[in-house]
Amino acid sequence: MESSLDRRSKQVRAKKRIEQLKGFYIHLAVFVIVNIMVITGAVVGNMSNGKSFVEAFFNFGTFSTFIFWGIGVFFHGAKVFSYNPFFSKAWEERQIQKYMEADKNEMKKYS
Repeated sequence: MESSLDRRSKQVRAKKRIEQLKGFYIHLAVFVIVNIMVITGAVVGNMSNGKSFVEAFFNFGTFSTFIFWGIGVFFHGAKVFSYNPFFSKAWEERQIQKYMEADKNEMKKYS
């Protein structure tokens, strides 16, 4: 039977998870809306300076905000969705086994 403390702990963790997801989705929505406006403004501004649509659109300045902010959104999403290619669960398990083995070997020295 689940205790009241366990249930409360699960509720707190679930609420924290929902807040993280909500924060990410808000970040993503703002990212999309702002970048649509920035790209549109950059293209229109470049075209008013005499550039063709293709020249105005395929310009690094047009997409610089999108690229650099997009890197931030990617890492925010990776954190929220627990994606970490460098420190995966398998890596954690290997490290735990390594330290347990080292501890066991150290204990054998004194027995």
